[in-house]
Amino acid sequence: MGAKSRQIIALGGGGLGSDPGNTALDMYILAQAEVARPRICFIPTATGDDPTYLDRFHTAFSRYDCDRSQLLFFDRTPDVRSAILNQDVIFVGGGNTKSMLAVWREWGVIDLLREAWDAGVVLSGVSAGAICWFEQGLTDSFAGDLAILDCMGFLEGSCSPHYDGEADRRPSYHRFLKQGDVVPGIALDDGAAGHFVEGQLHRVITSRPNAGAYRVSSNDQVVDESPLEVEFLGNAEA
Repeated sequence: MGAKSRQIIALGGGGLGSDPGNTALDMYILAQAEVARPRICFIPTATGDDPTYLDRFHTAFSRYDCDRSQLLFFDRTPDVRSAILNQDVIFVGGGNTKSMLAVWREWGVIDLLREAWDAGVVLSGVSAGAICWFEQGLTDSFAGDLAILDCMGFLEGSCSPHYDGEADRRPSYHRFLKQGDVVPGIALDDGAAGHFVEGQLHRVITSRPNAGAYRVSSNDQVVDESPLEVEFLGNAEA
C-alpha cells in the first residue's frame, strides 16, 4: 500500500454537532481516514480546554464507530507525541488562535502536527482550528477589531472563517487585502469546509445548502472575490 496523502480539512463554521440533526461535516472528516474504526483526537487548546466544549466533541462523535480521545494542556499533560501521532484524525477546536499557538510552541505541538500530516493523519478543525493551518488568518483573538495573525504555514495563503456568519468578517478581510496586510486566500462561510490534499484545494464541501467559499485577493486596491465550486453533502444523519 502506498503512502497516504497529506490532508487538511478547514471548516469555516459548523461540525462538532453544532447543527442538530446534521452530521455531514463530521462524517466527511472521519471518512477521509479510510479505516474501519478511525482514531480521532480533539484538541481544544483555543478555549483553554473548556470542559463544555470537550463534552460537545464527545457527544457529537459518540454516534460514530470511532475511538475518541483528547489532548489537554491545562491539567497534567500526557505524552504529546504519542497523543498526536497515534491517531487517524486530529480535530482542532475554535477559540483564541494566538493563545493556542503560543501553548503549542511551548509544547512542540507544531512540529508534531507536521510530522503527523506527513504520515497521513487527517488534520482538521473549525474557526481557530481552520485558520491555524494557513500562513495567515483573520482572527478575533484580540479584544476589539479583527486582526491578521501569522499561523503555522502548512497551507499557502490566508483564511477567514465565519465569512457569512459574522458581519465584520468580509469588510475586515477586504480592508486588510487592500492595505497589503494579508496575502490572498480563501474565505469560508459557516457550514463550508475546504479539503486540501498535498497542499492544494481538492474540493469545497458544505453541510448547509447556501454555504459558500471564495478565493479572495486584491490588485491595485480592488478586491477580487471569486466564488468556488461547492459540493453540498446534504443533511446527513448518523
